[in-house]
Amino acid sequence: MMEGTAGEGSSRRSCKLERKTIEKNRRILMKTLCFKLVSLIPDHHFKPPKELLSQQDQLEQATTYIKLLAARVEEMKRRKTQAVMTSTTANPTRSSKNNAGFMGRSKPPVVKIRELGSNLEVVLISGLCKTVMLHQVISIIEQEGAEVVNVNLSNIAGQIFHTIHAQVKVSRVGVDSTRIRVRIQELIS
Repeated sequence: MMEGTAGEGSSRRSCKLERKTIEKNRRILMKTLCFKLVSLIPDHHFKPPKELLSQQDQLEQATTYIKLLAARVEEMKRRKTQAVMTSTTANPTRSSKNNAGFMGRSKPPVVKIRELGSNLEVVLISGLCKTVMLHQVISIIEQEGAEVVNVNLSNIAGQIFHTIHAQVKVSRVGVDSTRIRVRIQELIS
């Protein structure tokens, strides 16, 4: 009978030690996470300095800061919506979808053409508000004697970059890149 109680006692102690270790690890993890959270908050937000505050006060300051940021995000969303609505009513022919991604004056599209031997690279840069009929640009290039090999589109900072790579069909005849530029300019103007 003594053996049973001794075994139970060591089992209880082992279980108690395990719970203490788990709780200690949990406290260490919480302390680390709190430290990381507080380190993300700018120093100027803490009054008095965060070094002088208790951990609970630091967490309260962090909570206040997060709420402040959330309010700023909501205000910015409201202002964006208001700006889009104002822009749409100022120019009703543009859709709100186009206005949402590009604020301010739209720049006229730019056409750049480079001849690389028997290859041709046409770069067309336009704003989000000015749509380009890419199939018409490709038709112009092909009508002028080049075969389109590759087309890439990129949206960078509110501008759409169309890069068209073409190859001259008959290399001894070539293509007139100036004529291609003029025709594309007429199309997009």
